Amino acid sequence: MRVALLGFFVLWMNAFAFGQQGKLVGKVTDKKTKEGVIGATVLVTGTTQAAPVDLDGSYSLPLDAGTYSITMTYVGFKPLTFPGIVIRSGQTTTLDAAMEENATSLNEVTVTGVKQTGTEVALIQDLKKSEVVVSGMSNDQIVKTLDRDAAEVVKRIPGVTVQNNNFIVIRGLAERYNTVLLNDALTPSAEVDTRSFSFDILPSSVIDRVLIFKSGAPELPGEFGGGVVKVYTKNSVLENSTSLSVSGWARSTNTFKGDYLSTNHSSTDWLGFDNNQRALPDALAGLERNKTLNAEQMNSLRQSGQLKNEFLPTSITSRPDLRISLGLNRKFEVGKAYVSNVTSISYSNTQEQYTSQRQRYTFDYKTEIAKPADQRAAPSSLYEFTDTRSLSAVRLGVIHNYQVRLNDHNRLEFRNFFNQYGTDEVVNRRGLITDGGDKRERDDYALHYQSRSIYSGQLGGSHETGKDGRTSLTWAVGYNYVNRNEPDYRLNQQERVVDEENPQPFRVIRGQGLVSSSSRFYSKLTEDTYMASGQIERRLLNRRDTISANQIKLRAGFYAEEKQRDYDSRFFNYLPVNEATYDPNIANQPLSTIFGDNNLEPLSNPRPIPGTTNRYYSGLNLVEGTNPQDRYVGKNRLVAGYVGTVIPFSDKFNLSGGVRVEYNRKTLTSGDATETPYKEARTFALPSFNATYNFNDRSLLRAGGSMSVNRPEFREVASFTYYDVNNNLFISGDTLLRTAKIYNADLRYEFYPTRAEMISVGVFYKNFRDAIEQVTASTANGEVNLTYQNAPKAYDLGVEVEVRKSLVGLTESQFLQHFNVVLNASFIHSRVQLDANDPRNKGFALPNRALQGQSPYVVNAGLFYQDTERGWQVSAQYNVMGPRITFAGDLEQNPTIIDMPRHVVDLAVTKSVGSHLEIRAGVQNLLNQEVRMYYDFDRNGKIDSNEEGKAFARYKRGVYSTLGLTYHF
Repeated sequence: MRVALLGFFVLWMNAFAFGQQGKLVGKVTDKKTKEGVIGATVLVTGTTQAAPVDLDGSYSLPLDAGTYSITMTYVGFKPLTFPGIVIRSGQTTTLDAAMEENATSLNEVTVTGVKQTGTEVALIQDLKKSEVVVSGMSNDQIVKTLDRDAAEVVKRIPGVTVQNNNFIVIRGLAERYNTVLLNDALTPSAEVDTRSFSFDILPSSVIDRVLIFKSGAPELPGEFGGGVVKVYTKNSVLENSTSLSVSGWARSTNTFKGDYLSTNHSSTDWLGFDNNQRALPDALAGLERNKTLNAEQMNSLRQSGQLKNEFLPTSITSRPDLRISLGLNRKFEVGKAYVSNVTSISYSNTQEQYTSQRQRYTFDYKTEIAKPADQRAAPSSLYEFTDTRSLSAVRLGVIHNYQVRLNDHNRLEFRNFFNQYGTDEVVNRRGLITDGGDKRERDDYALHYQSRSIYSGQLGGSHETGKDGRTSLTWAVGYNYVNRNEPDYRLNQQERVVDEENPQPFRVIRGQGLVSSSSRFYSKLTEDTYMASGQIERRLLNRRDTISANQIKLRAGFYAEEKQRDYDSRFFNYLPVNEATYDPNIANQPLSTIFGDNNLEPLSNPRPIPGTTNRYYSGLNLVEGTNPQDRYVGKNRLVAGYVGTVIPFSDKFNLSGGVRVEYNRKTLTSGDATETPYKEARTFALPSFNATYNFNDRSLLRAGGSMSVNRPEFREVASFTYYDVNNNLFISGDTLLRTAKIYNADLRYEFYPTRAEMISVGVFYKNFRDAIEQVTASTANGEVNLTYQNAPKAYDLGVEVEVRKSLVGLTESQFLQHFNVVLNASFIHSRVQLDANDPRNKGFALPNRALQGQSPYVVNAGLFYQDTERGWQVSAQYNVMGPRITFAGDLEQNPTIIDMPRHVVDLAVTKSVGSHLEIRAGVQNLLNQEVRMYYDFDRNGKIDSNEEGKAFARYKRGVYSTLGLTYHF
């Protein structure tokens, strides 16, 4: 699959060539005001070759050498035509113009060209014309930052935060409450334990725009809580162009240092996947639970060399990160059809290493909370660990999109996205077990390789039918494929009693049926999704029988999706064949040799047991520890239909709404034949409305209300238990989960000083029934377990503020007029209520707890300087989010864990050298503030002074610096 897809993209890419062009540049201004006519179109008369007019009125239109007639158009202005404009190869021709307002009322103006959706002007105009509450970010804004992937891009949008560097939280609601669409198709998830699209797999260089819809509409998916995220990749082309970007990155924690932990890589790791070096050996493939290999199978395993004796990493010198991006834009005509192609290939090879402090405590909350604060016993330490974590990551991404404009009324699009992402992770955990008795020292290792392959493809079209062109039809069909492979995940624990006078060597801990102890873990996930959608819209003429923006619109559409996920995991423990005859020489060996072939039963050189006749010491064997429920098959069928309308009651007041009906049937069958399969089949009618009142051309008020749902994901209803080595806890599902219902309300005021500026203030409220949350519980053996459950009631309310403003008009300084400011802030309050009568909630903290993952405030600020004439672009960005619950605790031994605020500052500078070369330098995470996750022992929802320093985790990710070049051919 991977080779075929890569070959497909390479073959198509090689089909394009590029030549030397000339360029037409200039400024288009308003004859009356002398300001730039932002949004005007400059095009070759009678063709689709066009360029938009930018913020300052400038434009740039690359053309082949020749003589052209140039037309400039914009709604409400008289068109201008300039015949005989000569373009010479490799040279720039300047054409300025002043457009005059057209006093004649126009019924309809049609401009043939390619709409550019990734500009800041286009984005703000789309936000202004939107029928729902929506926020977003354009490609213009993205390129001014150092944001490397979609996860870093979306955190700049109001109300959005990022967890674990790849999952987004919108309006304080965890990643499971957000629906993500890539080019209008629901995205696949390669995560085993999280219901979310992993945003870090999508490089920022291919993003055209990101929109987050925060209020419901009939045509939007009915499953959302925080918002519906639409990510669009680049598709349209104004000119033939080729660009190549190369950058090197250095991290202060590890780059050029010699203690970077690494494993024995396969020959294809640099492409993001394993070449079967780590694959499950054939001899183990047919092993049954609690069974061991016989002599014949063991000898076969030895001879195959498939099981590498590698349980300790090596130390190497960490090199700088490498990031490469190649972009190819091509346009051509096939008959009368205009075809554009966008191809992007991105590659990154990165290394990150940091150390973190991890602690765990026991605290008898029920007893101690009844005492006066000054008489309470201090929490007792269970362990104090220092983790060294290294993560080598390779990402190969390909975007290959086509847009075919058959004529002014029919257009086709074919979009392809492929991503191969491989990570090689090493965790070395050292420290003390301090839970009473003799102190024990630990030295644990986890060697974890993982690869993810994701393909998403869509074929769609948009058509205007009828003589009047007032009926439009859009449709799409798509396919998503996901493959996630975890081959030979090796986990080991070593321990020794602390004895400073007579230190002992570490001994490997063995445990049967425990994936965390002396084990090798293998898992595979594959998912196939097929989808189809369609919508028809009819625009009705207004009372003046003319076509205008204020038309009644009737819509109807459908969405259908069929998904199947197959998950299989297996693990094997190293255990003595016979404890009574286990060779003590083996038991005392270090981790580097104890699991070697020589120690596997039957022993190559058996030793006789002293004092016995014909009796020999025994060695180790691999025991299948997999549980039947460690594999499952999940199927999901979603069918939705909707009807909606947009009614402009006047030029100022606009009302839209409708109803969406969704039927969803989810089943999950585990490998345990005695376990009842999970099944939920439900139909929901989801009404929504949105109203807009325009005070004038610059300001408006929006209001929206809707009902939505949030369904359990496959993983959340699977009884399979997975060990999270980084957080030292287990994750399992709950087959009793139910679909949550959410009632949403929004109110927002928007002011547009100019076509490129925006100021908005909004409030929102959400009320939940059966909200799904991830919560903490203790297992029978004292381990920490994360699971999922429904909270009968919860609510989430907040305020959002956004400002996008330039300094033009606020100062006479030419220098200051090159600055613009982006500021957004969210202030959120939430509460969740659990059912005290539910036996599963025994011991849970019920009162005054915020929703898991919700920050009470999020602030983003950006200051941007752009001087196009001198080729300078500078940005400074700031981000902070308030304390949020990482893991929701209980009233027993598991206090809530709260992630504390940290201030993040990023700086970037770009300098253009000539017309082809750009040099970029920058620093991310300049302040390098510590990530701090503290225990809330007294369950009051905040970290008091006596709780600071008692950390679930503390670490610094380092300052990240870059220097790169981009060349435009």
